[in-house]
Amino acid sequence: MSPTDEYKKLENEITFRCVRALRACSRAVTGSVRSFFQTGRQRFTVMLIPHSEKKIFNFKISIFSLFFLAVLLTAMVFSFVYFTTQFTGLSEILSDRTDSLENAEASLEAIRDQIYDLRKAASVFLAALDTTRSSLGLDQGGPDATGRADGDLSSFFALQERDEGLIRELGDLKSLSDSMLSSVDTLKDIKNVLESFRELLEDLPTLWPVPGRIRITNYFGFAEHPFSHETYLHKGIDIGKAPGAPILAAANGKVIAKTYDRGGFGNVVEIQHINGFYTKYAHLDQVYVKEGDTVVQGQQIGTMGNTGLSTGHHLHFEIRLGSQVKNPLTYLRLQDSVNITSIR
Repeated sequence: MSPTDEYKKLENEITFRCVRALRACSRAVTGSVRSFFQTGRQRFTVMLIPHSEKKIFNFKISIFSLFFLAVLLTAMVFSFVYFTTQFTGLSEILSDRTDSLENAEASLEAIRDQIYDLRKAASVFLAALDTTRSSLGLDQGGPDATGRADGDLSSFFALQERDEGLIRELGDLKSLSDSMLSSVDTLKDIKNVLESFRELLEDLPTLWPVPGRIRITNYFGFAEHPFSHETYLHKGIDIGKAPGAPILAAANGKVIAKTYDRGGFGNVVEIQHINGFYTKYAHLDQVYVKEGDTVVQGQQIGTMGNTGLSTGHHLHFEIRLGSQVKNPLTYLRLQDSVNITSIR
């Protein structure tokens, strides 16, 4: 047999076997499907027998129907469990939202109370501000006053009835903001006046030359001399404190004298200020300035001592206006910067 014939024979044999296998598979699949449907169409009779002598109730159901009912029942059970869980979660969320809303309402009420208090405080503040402007001689007119009379601020302070709610609170806050902004120029004017006053005080002998807690051991006026026991005019005040305490310049000025008076004031510093004022600091221990030095108010010029004719550590402090001696307390009390433990 030739190779060609053998090849054709082999090809026919393979084709025959493949066709036979396909037919066998087809018969098996067809049989399985037929068997499945035959089994599924089988019916069962369900009988419900009552305990009484009533008629027995029965019905027939196929396996397909029973399977469908089982699937349907399972789906219903899972759906019930799922929606129950979802409903429980939504209930918890709703409860949390309700609590948050109640807390927000409580916070809103607290904010409203604070706004009401703020309104009253603003009313008092602006009234005091106007009084201060009047006392300082500042102009009461101008755009600020007009804005308060004609703008939102008039409704802010008017005790008229308005609707409750968020719009009222927002209106109050806006009015308060406008009133505060309208006060800025007034505060600037007051600041300028205070700065001018501070500069004036720096040029006047108003700062206590001994800081902190002090004792006034002798006052301005007629007194008995501690050594001669004669009546004399004490031209300043004596301030007592521990040895070495700092002595400060009472005002801006220029040192015109640094001397030592053995039988009287000991170490003495004299400072000339503007407007004809002079100050004298006597009985110093250490002196930190010299003639010609320029000093500023509060600058340390020496330390507390007991030099010269003295009964103890103290500072003798004088103020002169031209050639006239002045009571230092008249000027020093303009700045209440010390704690005096002995004063009449």
